[in-house]
Amino acid sequence: MAAFAPALLLLLLAAAAATATTTTALTDDVLALVVFKTGVADPLGRLARWTEDDDRPCSWPGVGCDARAGRVTSLSLPAASLSGRLPRALLRLDALLSLSLPRNNLSGPVLPGLLASLPRLRSLDLASNRLAATVPADLFAQCRDIRTISLAHNELSGYIPPAVASCSSLLSLNLSSNRLAGPIPDGIWSLPSLRSLDLSGNSLSGSVPGGFPRSSSLRALDLSRNLFAGEIPADVGEAALLKSLDLGRNFFTGGLPDSLRRLTALRFLGAGSNALAGEVPAWIGEMWSLERLDLSGNRFAGVIPDDIAKCKNLLEADLSRNALTGELPWWVFGLPLQRVSVAGNKLDGWVKVPGDAALALHVLDLSSNAFSGGIPPQITAFAGLQFLNLSSNSISGQLPAGIGGMRLLEVLDVSANTLTGSVPPEIGGAVALRVLRMGDNSLTGRIPAQIGSCSSLVALDLSHNDITGPIPSTLGNLTSLQAVDLSQNKLNGTLPVELSNLPSLHIFDVSHNLLSGNLPNSRFFDNIPDYFLSDNSGLCSSRKNNSCGAVMPKPIVLNPNSSSNPLSQSTPSSPSSKHHKKIILSVSTLIAIAGGAAIAIGVITVTVLNRRVRAAASHPKPAIALSDDYLSQSPENDASSGKLVMFGKGSPEFSTGGHALLNKDCELGRGGFGAVYKTVLRDGQPVAIKKLTVSSLVKSKDDFERQVKVLSKMRHHNIVTLRGFYWTSSLQLLIYDYLPGGNLHKHLHECTEENTLSWMERFDIIIGVARGLMHLHQHGVVHYNLKSSNVLLDSNGEPRVGDYGLASLLPMLDRYVLSSKIQSALGYMAPEFACKTVKITEKCDVYGFGVLALEILTGRRPVEYLEDDVVVLCDLVRSALEEGRLEDCMDPRLCGEFAMEEAIPIIKLGLVCTSQVPSNRPDMGEVLSILDVVRSPQDSPGDEMV
Repeated sequence: MAAFAPALLLLLLAAAAATATTTTALTDDVLALVVFKTGVADPLGRLARWTEDDDRPCSWPGVGCDARAGRVTSLSLPAASLSGRLPRALLRLDALLSLSLPRNNLSGPVLPGLLASLPRLRSLDLASNRLAATVPADLFAQCRDIRTISLAHNELSGYIPPAVASCSSLLSLNLSSNRLAGPIPDGIWSLPSLRSLDLSGNSLSGSVPGGFPRSSSLRALDLSRNLFAGEIPADVGEAALLKSLDLGRNFFTGGLPDSLRRLTALRFLGAGSNALAGEVPAWIGEMWSLERLDLSGNRFAGVIPDDIAKCKNLLEADLSRNALTGELPWWVFGLPLQRVSVAGNKLDGWVKVPGDAALALHVLDLSSNAFSGGIPPQITAFAGLQFLNLSSNSISGQLPAGIGGMRLLEVLDVSANTLTGSVPPEIGGAVALRVLRMGDNSLTGRIPAQIGSCSSLVALDLSHNDITGPIPSTLGNLTSLQAVDLSQNKLNGTLPVELSNLPSLHIFDVSHNLLSGNLPNSRFFDNIPDYFLSDNSGLCSSRKNNSCGAVMPKPIVLNPNSSSNPLSQSTPSSPSSKHHKKIILSVSTLIAIAGGAAIAIGVITVTVLNRRVRAAASHPKPAIALSDDYLSQSPENDASSGKLVMFGKGSPEFSTGGHALLNKDCELGRGGFGAVYKTVLRDGQPVAIKKLTVSSLVKSKDDFERQVKVLSKMRHHNIVTLRGFYWTSSLQLLIYDYLPGGNLHKHLHECTEENTLSWMERFDIIIGVARGLMHLHQHGVVHYNLKSSNVLLDSNGEPRVGDYGLASLLPMLDRYVLSSKIQSALGYMAPEFACKTVKITEKCDVYGFGVLALEILTGRRPVEYLEDDVVVLCDLVRSALEEGRLEDCMDPRLCGEFAMEEAIPIIKLGLVCTSQVPSNRPDMGEVLSILDVVRSPQDSPGDEMV
């Protein structure tokens, strides 16, 4: 027994030493966590139970321990509202296997040597915080056994450290939605275990390197929303296990590489919003597992291949905004597709819906093509359809009555077609309808009262039709209604008082109708902008002190058998009259008589005006021949007389006289195309008159009138309305709505700090200008001269784009485009203007918009001339982005009232719009889509098609 005593003593000593080591380690873990607690703000009290009085932290919230050794192996505090710099105390938790602190407000840099200090770490998640500065160069130097890393949705900048290619155990790397720049590190595709790589939403640039090995383990690769250029790597298809590949929103050129056809396991292929060209390859049909396909916003041409029908699992297909031709492929209605968009192509023919069509569609967008024929009634059998857009085609006929049976339909847009007939009363059955757009057609009849059953309706557009009758009072039932456009119709009667029940209304445009009577009594109608009511001579407003009289005069009823003056006092009847029956004229007869009287008065008026014109022709000052009919001509025998044309039914005379147009006291400003003056029409409406100073360059009278009439049809809430024009061979005037809010240039550069535009006002202005430009481009009008002084604000602060399309009035634009007299703000000019032969395209406007967006956010002028330097805004912001100091560029007058996560994508968008290569710039439709996503980031990418 005594012989075993030394051995037993050694065992006891070893156990005591191990216990002491473990106790010391546990104490270190407790101290490290307590120091962590003191280094962060904890407003929710999630760390309240963390106290140094405890010997073991394993029962603390968010802390996990190894059951045998008792060491802290995991720290998980997601969405705990912790703030402050990432504490260095974390580096003392050397037994940590998992560190998860996502969706907090932690700031500062990523701790240098983080992976080296935590040698056992397998998982690191610091996503959705406010971590800033560059990614430490040595972060991946000793990555050992790390498996997953997520630093997504932070503010990290600089390059991706090349050492990441040495992390041989890495399974998943997510660096998305930061400010990273530069190229993808070489060798990253060779990581043997890498399954998921997400670098989306950064400013990474250059070409994507090739070198995808056949042994690649990649399942998901997301490079979207960066600045990558060049061709897609030819060997990307070697990564045969890929299930998701997103290359969208970059600047890739060329076509889809053939190697993609080998990706038979691929479920999602995203290549939208690039500059890819060629035909859509038929071999896409060999990608058997494909569920989602996005090739939108490229330059694909040719027909859509039928072989795509081999993708039996395809649920979503977005081929919109390309140059595709031919007919709509049969598989659109033959596969169990849920979402389809071919909008913005050149497809034509009839929309054919087979009788045995699959009925799974939720979203169908066929807008902006050349489809003709009628709307197939079979489309109403798609009971699950939620979004249907057939706008901007050549579709004719009537809206099928069965549309009312589509109980899940939320958006119906058939605007800008040639539809006839009336709005079907059955529309009231579409109880889920939120948006109904039927504007710009040839609809007649009345607005059905049943529309008041569409209780979810938010937006209603029936403008630019021939709809008659009153506005139904049932509109007052639609308490969710926000925007209504009934302009350019033949509606009559009064505005229903029930409209005062609409609490969310902010747009109600009934301009250019035949309405009369008082406005409803509500806060909205008390402050409604005048342009929503214009050209309704009978509408009255107590706010303008012109309320309607309570008693309307009774109509005069004529007796056709009486030869006496119907307005004189009654006299005894003659004997012969006693034998005649008293006859009251019918309404139609009265209308005929009234019409004849109007014609007679018109003839007399024209005769008098012509005499005045001839009499005035002898004076050296040009006369104005007024015309309500914008097709009428000035007297041909008098070349010196002028012609004033007013579009619509406004009063075409100036109350202040023609001299006010040239009066310096009335001058509002001067631009490249001329000076602008304010004057007032006889009906009291103020207008802005632009006196063109390029008279010697203006086209002929006929060409001038033709082009001006095109511009007059540009009616949109974010475009200044062209009201009329005046012409002589030596003087041309354009008449616009007067906007009291002044121009954007003054608000950005000439206002006091107290009156500066807020963040939301600037955001709204950027979106409003984008909408106005998109509307112009959709109607084939290039602005050419976009700048902050040509963006005007109305009384509500809403932006309206002015001075659009004036360059089209010149006969030889390329000879004058570089003239500082015409293009007064060179900072907005696209670089292609410097070419000898200039081709004006919509991409020139996109460049100007990009500069304008940067100007709005930074408060700086596009070009600033210093004593020894010239600062170009685009270059300044681009450098700041690359260096990770965009905050320094923001307008200091905003004083932190904005969120950088909103400002950064807008700045990036502005830089993309100002790309030196026109083809790399997005179109305004894409710009607006991006802005909508920035404003509503909670919307999933799958919703963008809607």
